Amino acid sequence: MNKNRIERFTTKERVLHWVVALSFFTLVLSGLGLFSQMFNGYFNLFGGGQNAIMVHKLAALIFFVTSLMMFFHNRTEITTLTENDWSWIRKKGCYLTKEDCQFNMGKFNPGQKLFALSIAVATVILGITGIFIWFPTFFPRIVVQLSLMLHGLMFVCALMFTVVHVYLGSVGNPGTLESMLWGNVTRTWAKHHHARWYKENFEKNR
Repeated sequence: MNKNRIERFTTKERVLHWVVALSFFTLVLSGLGLFSQMFNGYFNLFGGGQNAIMVHKLAALIFFVTSLMMFFHNRTEITTLTENDWSWIRKKGCYLTKEDCQFNMGKFNPGQKLFALSIAVATVILGITGIFIWFPTFFPRIVVQLSLMLHGLMFVCALMFTVVHVYLGSVGNPGTLESMLWGNVTRTWAKHHHARWYKENFEKNR
């Protein structure tokens, strides 16, 4: 590896991330027709409604397991907020200003932590409500109806968060996507975006 580049994510971490991402978007495409009749045309991507439902259920199992695996792999970092994180929150990451801020971030910034926590919560809720929807005759009708409503709400929220995540992980922060594609980033990028993580893991090894 180029000495100016450092490892940010291992192959295992990247594979897990992309399995979660692919299963999520498979759920989106296969579930749109179930969400509203306006999107029934998406069933054709899977060869019809029955096939789409089968794919949706399989993707749901994969997403549920891998999403929680990814959360628990990073849970210590994700569930900890430092004074530097609060500084980032107070300034909203400087995304709403032209100021060139530099925060002393760990491996993840508060925005990434919030996204990870939100997706973990959505995963659990989608999984539980999905069981009631999957086996509607086993549960009271009111439970199934509430599950359908909550399932749809979590779907919309998760999709909105993911759109923001994709933007900030690519166009919004140039160089970030490389870390999830190739596993490494430049030292300059690391010092600017995640200075504390860089100092703790790489500066002493130079």
